Amino acid sequence: MTDALPGAYDVMGSGPLLLLVPGGAGHPMGLGPLTERLAARFTVVTYDPLGLAHGRLGLPVADQRVADWSEGAHRVLETVLPAGESAYVFGTSSGGIAVLDLLARHPRRLAHVVAHEPPCVTLLPDGAERRTELIGRLDGPERAPAEGEPATAMGVFLARVLRPFTAHAPAFTAAPGRLTLAAGTDSRGQLLYRTAEFLSEYLGGVFAEFPGGHLGTLDHPVDFADLLADTFLSSARTSA
Repeated sequence: MTDALPGAYDVMGSGPLLLLVPGGAGHPMGLGPLTERLAARFTVVTYDPLGLAHGRLGLPVADQRVADWSEGAHRVLETVLPAGESAYVFGTSSGGIAVLDLLARHPRRLAHVVAHEPPCVTLLPDGAERRTELIGRLDGPERAPAEGEPATAMGVFLARVLRPFTAHAPAFTAAPGRLTLAAGTDSRGQLLYRTAEFLSEYLGGVFAEFPGGHLGTLDHPVDFADLLADTFLSSARTSA
């Protein structure tokens, strides 16, 4: 485990390197069952961009930028990934936006990226309206932290991550076989399912369904991990 600083990370398991970028404010809370399952087949590096699980929860946090998260993830890869090798990368929700930016900036270090329900809704034809609705639904007065309330990972997400990340519009074309856009089976008919489908065509990726809904990593960790592992390893066989 690294020091309790922004850009902290944890490593477990053995095998090909797999970088995980959690959603929300990047807090890996609740991902233990998922990472433990994946660690049977991969060296799992769980990135904590704000260090919230490493002693910084409750400290001041500035408005976040997608580029800072993706460059932080790149620095982690440069630390743990041997020269000349490439890593598998998974990100969900806001973490999915970060890994899309990572792929755009540093494609040579990534073997395959799976972005699960990234809320890049501004790219949709009606993106401005859908973003307003999404922010209103998540950041309503009943969810926003009260003044003086102790900081929580959800509070950081609502105050510092939600607005700047949902305004991000990725602009690149993925190399064939390098990108999967995923959405949960329980998300069918919902905004982020539609967004993932749209992004798969817009960025040149493959669309795939994963177990559960937006929180499938938490609600169905074993099935989600197994499908994620199979997605990565099948991409390796295809490219070989």
